Amino acid sequence: MHTLLFLNPGHFHAALTLRESHPRISEEVYVYAEPGPDLERFLEIVESFNRRNEHPTRWRLHTYTGPDCVDKLTEERRGDIVVIAGHNDTKMAAIHRMHREGFAVLADKPWLTGTAGIGMLRETLAGAPLAMDIMTTRYEASFALQYELCGNRDVFGEFRRPKDGGPKDSAPSIELESVHHLYKIVNGVPLVRPPWYFDIEVQGRGIVDVSSHLVDQALWLVGRGDSLHTGRDVALVSCRRWPTPVPLELYTRITGDRAFPEPAAPHVRDSVLEFDCNGELRFDLRGVRVWVRVVWNLEPPPGGADTHRTLLRGTRAEIAIVQGPETAFRDELTVRPVEDAAGVAKALERAIAGWQQRFPGTALVPRGEELKIHIPDPLRIGHEAQFSLVRDEFIGYVDAGEWPPDLAANIVSRYSLIAQAGETAATG
Repeated sequence: MHTLLFLNPGHFHAALTLRESHPRISEEVYVYAEPGPDLERFLEIVESFNRRNEHPTRWRLHTYTGPDCVDKLTEERRGDIVVIAGHNDTKMAAIHRMHREGFAVLADKPWLTGTAGIGMLRETLAGAPLAMDIMTTRYEASFALQYELCGNRDVFGEFRRPKDGGPKDSAPSIELESVHHLYKIVNGVPLVRPPWYFDIEVQGRGIVDVSSHLVDQALWLVGRGDSLHTGRDVALVSCRRWPTPVPLELYTRITGDRAFPEPAAPHVRDSVLEFDCNGELRFDLRGVRVWVRVVWNLEPPPGGADTHRTLLRGTRAEIAIVQGPETAFRDELTVRPVEDAAGVAKALERAIAGWQQRFPGTALVPRGEELKIHIPDPLRIGHEAQFSLVRDEFIGYVDAGEWPPDLAANIVSRYSLIAQAGETAATG
């Protein structure tokens, strides 16, 4: 049986790890935090899970508040796993200390906002106990199926690679784009972000945040269980960043505060904050060119939501995932043959037939030159439910006393790459 300890849970992702119960996790939960609205929101969300009508949880929260909460956690040692989600500028130091103190650590992204913490990153991941970040994308059915198809040579072939010596802007083999909104609805209510979220010295520039999910996806698709190492397998090609103008009125709706945080003052003009939250980078993974782009808009249009797009270019087919207004904001997975269309279609039919035990109800829907993969609703669990699944995966590794050999190396490569991109883009 494991007992969870939460250290300064400043992001709602921390609470989402408690969305569901687990037979190997004690219902006694210990929270160590400095007092304030971050802690209050965490407690409110967890209590909402306890009070819901369907499948309520039964977490019993024990909360210690004070500026010495880190020392108190290590002194009392009420549990064996520490969950961290909050201030990005101090996150790596907290992860490093908890790991050094002998706790297993499950921590939200991003771990780094710059290259200064890479030494601690490497030390933390050099050995037991397990430290892992919360990467949810792999649990979305469309991405899991895309992974299966990408590894199927009869369907996808191999990644199309830019020719040796080709221009940096040649068509990438992998395109990943994600559009988010600063004001949004989460768990049925407007998401309240803390004021520090808009302080880039705490939150980090946008190129180091959501990009970590997209870089992880690329490492997953290309590595397929292999360890990918910075310098040898992973190389930054180019990067850039740009701001989203945030009016004070919207900032107040998001945070509840009537003034921008003091550290953001140099970036405020005429009651508008130039929030440095967007980023784009190109990099190579063993010769596979990857393009990643993350954009933050103010709020979705009526009936809208966050969007994303993925395109994999293969020698036999292109595989795309689109979630946007054209798909009613539901993931849509398609395969477009680029050669031997009949052969690709037959190979795809065989693949889908073999999925029925793991992905029941998936089916092939021809649509012009494209082949759409029907994904039934029961497989679409949604983003919020994925946090418990990552937690369960983590518990499984801790219980087994071992974890995938590529996990540590790829975490190091992922955060080293985006930290380098963040600093390179920040200096022009």
